[in-house]
Amino acid sequence: MEQPAPRKSFFAQIGTLPANFWYANIMETFERLAFFSVSAIRALFLVAAGSANGLGLSYPQKGLILSIWALLQCLIPMVSGGYTDRYGYRKSLAVAFTINTLGYFLMAQSKGISDALGAHGFSGAAFWVFLFAACLVGSGTAIFKPPVQGTIARVTTDETSSVGWGVFYWVVNIGGAVAPMAAAILRADIQWQNVFYFAAAITALNFLPAFLLYREPEKVHAADGTMDRKGPVGVFFSSISSIFKDLRLVAFLLIFSCFWLMFMQLFDLLPNFIDEWVNTSDVAGFFGAINSHWLTASGQTKPEIIVNIDAVAIVILVIPLSWCISRMHKVVAMIIGMLIAVVGFVGAGATSIGWLCCLMIFTFAIGEMMCSPTFNAYVGLIAPPDKKALYMGYANIPFAIGWALGNFLSGYAYERFSSKVNLARDYMVHTLGMSRDLITNAQALPPERVVESLSYVVKTGDSTAVHNAVASLAHEAAAGPLSAGQVKAAFEGIAGQVDAGAVQRATQLLWNAYHPQVVWYWLGAVGLVGMVGMIIFYLATRKTSAPQHAEQAA
Repeated sequence: MEQPAPRKSFFAQIGTLPANFWYANIMETFERLAFFSVSAIRALFLVAAGSANGLGLSYPQKGLILSIWALLQCLIPMVSGGYTDRYGYRKSLAVAFTINTLGYFLMAQSKGISDALGAHGFSGAAFWVFLFAACLVGSGTAIFKPPVQGTIARVTTDETSSVGWGVFYWVVNIGGAVAPMAAAILRADIQWQNVFYFAAAITALNFLPAFLLYREPEKVHAADGTMDRKGPVGVFFSSISSIFKDLRLVAFLLIFSCFWLMFMQLFDLLPNFIDEWVNTSDVAGFFGAINSHWLTASGQTKPEIIVNIDAVAIVILVIPLSWCISRMHKVVAMIIGMLIAVVGFVGAGATSIGWLCCLMIFTFAIGEMMCSPTFNAYVGLIAPPDKKALYMGYANIPFAIGWALGNFLSGYAYERFSSKVNLARDYMVHTLGMSRDLITNAQALPPERVVESLSYVVKTGDSTAVHNAVASLAHEAAAGPLSAGQVKAAFEGIAGQVDAGAVQRATQLLWNAYHPQVVWYWLGAVGLVGMVGMIIFYLATRKTSAPQHAEQAA
């Protein structure tokens, strides 16, 4: 019986990877540094009050923007990958960098532009301005992904795919790990625009490796030569229709969308949850010792730093872990990874204790390391030689479904069941018996004053001062819009008596009364469904005697 060839060592496999592999990784690092710096603060910026230099949007509005962003970023590659294969990799990169630079710059200007438009009577300007900027970034990122991922798929083999994609994922998370640290420093307390300017500058730098180092891959002609004869419209329809010729791939992509639904909520919802519900003062000593700018003025660790544990863990562990699972059946590795990820995901959102939230994010990272690079390796291996970029474009379909659907659902769910401001208003009305008309008056009791007001009542046991402050502002609001000075003066006596301890007691009171963590149970259930679906997919693949592409991906 013929013995299988001995596996090359890790360094031997690394040594076989060509220069274009490393150039693609350089561009990916820059692009991810820009993207994740914005991802680290966008969830906070979008819902931050105008007085905190934010856009003051609701959670459903935030969810809708991120859903549309997700759909563009993840579905456009279905088509742009075909154009990359047909017209060239470097052309796609140039278009992507141009669009992304403009998009990030517009995000930096979104607060000023929306304020100017609002002053001229354009209601809802903040939503529309940022949505347009998000569409630019989503489209640019979508065009960027197929040429870079297609390059990785082209230069890796069955033997080197696990290590190659592991290295790629490691490089991705170098950008992902450094970006939130930089964002936490750049934004200070509320200088959000600095982060967007930083992202625009980093994106523009990517023109250098793209045109000075990277080499256009040799064109692989389609077996039947049809794609080479197609014009732009023909490429469009051929790119969309090709996926339906591989129904097994369609099923696999739909199942994996459940994992991406969980994954993106770690970045798009967990920062808000940590900001409102998790007491991170217990880990502030550790993070503050590294960089004092990673802490808020109230002594809490900034949410983007807590979430960044995921990326840091991946940078440290993804390459050795990829080496360990390189001989494991790729679908089995994804099943185990999804189970670990579900545990970490639900655990991170089920606690208000800082150190436990950190531990659960680390647990999620272990599952992510087994799932995400393995997923890319699987798709890259089953892709025909002439359609590597196209298939890597298809790999974004589950990302689109999970990211878009997750944000759409979580935005409304969080607003209804977990928003601290909304629950505090409800508690003051239904438990403390305060006037509904006054407490729900967003002008007289702005969102940024709600938790402060409840904390005052919890600390003093007296709701009269809050009632009087809100009533006076409601009376003044009847005569015209309130100024920031009027609001500050009305709440000055209340704010002066509220300390961090009072806020924490009010937060715990709301936690016990409303159980805001329930939203993570629902989102985690979706991940569990995906894991069960992946088990069925694996058993079905094995039962049918492992078709050729499944054997290649084993």
